[in-house]
Amino acid sequence: MLAYESALSLAGKIKRKEISSRELTELYIQRIEQYDNEINAVVVRTFDAALAAADHADQALAKGEDLGPLHGLPMTIKESYVLADTPATWGQLSFKDNVSATDGLAVSRFKGAGAHFLGKTNVPVDLADFQSYNPVYGVTGNPWDTGRTPGGSSGGSAAALAAGLTGLEAGSDIGGSIRNPAHFCGVYGHKPTYGIVPMQGHELVSGQPEADLAVCGPLARSAEDLATALSIMAGPAEREAVGWSLSLPEADIKELSQYRVAIWATDALAPVTREVEDRALKVGETLERLGAQVGFDARPDFDLTHAMNNYSTLLNSVMTAAWDDASVNKAIERAASFDPSDQSTEAINARAAVLSHREWIRANSRREKLRHAWSAFFEDWDILICPQMATPAFPHDHRPFSERTLLVDNVEQPYFQQLMWAGMIVNAYLPSTVFPTGLSVEGLPIGLQAVSAPFRDYRCIEFARLITQEMGGFVAPSQYP
Repeated sequence: MLAYESALSLAGKIKRKEISSRELTELYIQRIEQYDNEINAVVVRTFDAALAAADHADQALAKGEDLGPLHGLPMTIKESYVLADTPATWGQLSFKDNVSATDGLAVSRFKGAGAHFLGKTNVPVDLADFQSYNPVYGVTGNPWDTGRTPGGSSGGSAAALAAGLTGLEAGSDIGGSIRNPAHFCGVYGHKPTYGIVPMQGHELVSGQPEADLAVCGPLARSAEDLATALSIMAGPAEREAVGWSLSLPEADIKELSQYRVAIWATDALAPVTREVEDRALKVGETLERLGAQVGFDARPDFDLTHAMNNYSTLLNSVMTAAWDDASVNKAIERAASFDPSDQSTEAINARAAVLSHREWIRANSRREKLRHAWSAFFEDWDILICPQMATPAFPHDHRPFSERTLLVDNVEQPYFQQLMWAGMIVNAYLPSTVFPTGLSVEGLPIGLQAVSAPFRDYRCIEFARLITQEMGGFVAPSQYP
């Protein structure tokens, strides 16, 4: 069906005049109006501007002008990006009037590639949850089952793609916020190598320095779309472009039989369901059958518990940076209440909230050792396959974080324990592509991560393209024909 085709396929049809940009834009608007009341993915709508931009694309084509690889493509973008004349609230009521008069950098780059915007998609408060709900826009449901979460924080992004409401999307990721929704909704998502995609234009307040760990990246219905979108988003911002340019290596391995792939299917530190584990093992078995070198026990040379303590320290240092003085004072008292030798999650997070610069530098030094260990690992292996989350999409749960758990094969786990799978990749600044592998026995998508060495982004994406030709790939939910 047309609405579910890839962005590149749709742009190609527009350029060949098989369909006009206006016709495609009207189709997506009609689908949003028909289906999105129950999903609530596209929470900011800019239909008039989209139709005007579509007419411009059609007029340009009539004059023989090519606006770029996404000529005339209607798309949406995560609410946290800056799009002219729309709010960027990050789900916070206090920012409901935070409207920019101009486009941010990522939006400008997509428009420069020929795309235009139907609107913006929903997020959790502060972009800090595996779910996407907030007091400004409400709750977003998963198109496969609206009683379940689409993931977070780019939950609206993945839901809109899965339901055929948009041609392409962009999100952001500090703890799986691109990859988790891609997994839950059955689409593709790429977390780039840290630093290659500017964070400018993904912000509440302009002019802020880029945060540690966080990245911007694309979501799509095909791996090819991910590669094109990454090429549009990546590269230095204007100030940095004076002195440097980005030259990511192209995908260097073109056949699955030529890959060296390590399979990390589950772990005692963050166990996954048997079904998710089996799906990762099936990838390994498929690769072995095709002649690839596969290792089921290969792991990077570091202590995983220490690695995750390091990630938690650096993550919570970022996430609490905007706290007010009263919150900081309470956090100082809480951190002081723990014994210095206490390495529990609660103690680590409490200390991270008020981390001194001296201690941050020490944590960063420990992180550097982890990065060296990953680099050594990827001298022997081209790709690591691992889960993104323990389970497929779970039912909405809006209780306080401290009261939430995740049920994994009928065993309760702490809600944020599953940050391990996303976090060990984020902390080392590695690229990772989540790709769909098919549905669970309950009819819900299961995605896995394909991880590689720094700057090997196109290798990750190409592997995802190749493996989903053998198993998985995007499938549209039947509820939204």
